[in-house]
Parts: sequence; C-alpha cells; structure tokens
Amino acid sequence: MVAGGFSLEHLYFLLNGAVWTVCLSLISFLGGGLAGGLVALCRISPLRPLRWVSYAYVQIIQGTPLLVLLFVSYFGLSIAGLKLSGLTAASVSMIVYVSAYLGEIWRGCIESVAKTQWEAAECLALTRVQRLRLVILPQAVRIATPPTVGFMVQIVKNTSLASIVGFVELVRAGQLINNSIFQPFLIYLLIAAIYFAMCYPLSAWSRKLEGRLQYGARPQPST
Repeated sequence: MVAGGFSLEHLYFLLNGAVWTVCLSLISFLGGGLAGGLVALCRISPLRPLRWVSYAYVQIIQGTPLLVLLFVSYFGLSIAGLKLSGLTAASVSMIVYVSAYLGEIWRGCIESVAKTQWEAAECLALTRVQRLRLVILPQAVRIATPPTVGFMVQIVKNTSLASIVGFVELVRAGQLINNSIFQPFLIYLLIAAIYFAMCYPLSAWSRKLEGRLQYGARPQPST
C-alpha cells in the first residue's frame, strides 16, 4: 500500500479482515461452545471435586482479561518453547475465554429448570444421564438460546484484541491502512460500520428469541 486516498483496494483489504474476524468468531464459538458444555456439566456434577475444579476454572478465566490470555498464549508459550501463529494463539485464547462464560451461562440455564422436572424424571426410573438428555437439557436449551446468541455479539467484538498478537482481522487491517494513508476518521468509521453490520443482526435475533421465550412463558387464558 502506498500513501494516498482511500481506494477500492483498501476497502477490499478491510473486507478481507472482516472475513477473518468472522472466521475467528466461528472458531471461538464452536470450540468454546464444546468446552463450555463440558464446563457446564462439570459445574452440576454430583462429584464435589469436579465441581470445585470447574468452579475454579471459571473464576480464574473470568477474572483474567482476554488481553492477558492472548499475551500468555502468544508470548508466554513461545518463551516455554511452544511458538504459536497469531491465528492459533488467538483461537486458543478465545476458546478458553468463551468456554468459561458459556459454561457459566449454560450452567445457570440448566439449574433454572424447575426441580420438579428432575423429580418427575427420577420417578420414571431414568438414570442421571437420561434425565439430563431427555428432560432437562431440552428445556435448558430453550432458556439458553437468547443469552447465547447475545454473547455471540461479545465474541465478535472481542476478536479485535487479536490484533495485539499480529493477527490481521478487521481492526488490524484498519490500522495497517491508516499507517499508509493517514485517514483515521474515515477508516475507523468504516470499521465501526462493518462491526455494526455483523453484530446488529445477532443482537436483533437475540431480542427476538428472548421475546418468544417470554411469550411462551406467559400463562395461557383458560377457556
């Protein structure tokens, strides 16, 4: 890139960064979702040591800024002899970060299912795994859908911190363009618009799902 005005080449470079932002968001959500499901199940486990270990994991990760996790993954592990690429370090950090938050969200949703549902399933002589799979989790998934979709917005926005480890996502692409043409107002306005285009549909979907959940929870009029 050479100094001058904003061009279609710069716009293409920004959009390419947006694509990598989406890719990192998907990696974070899928990997963090799998790990978060495991964390949630550990948090409600009948085994006390497992509950305490998962509780400590959640508290440590939630109490640590994502920026610190990125530094540890990229710089800390390289000092220990394990050198990761920017994408790998960002993916690992985001998956760990997301797993702690989704695990706690889903744990709360599982525990919000009425105890009478557990008792009714137990009366049917179902095992604990069957009670979870057939009775509790289907109800918990319905409750968890709105906050999960809402948290996806935070995942997309938090990917901007990956630029600190050299990963060229949307914000990093904007920084590189600004270093060559020195038009920060235009560039960061475009970055904000692209983030809005990515995040607003998720926010609207989350509100819609939450509205449906609240409507479904209303008592139906008697006939």
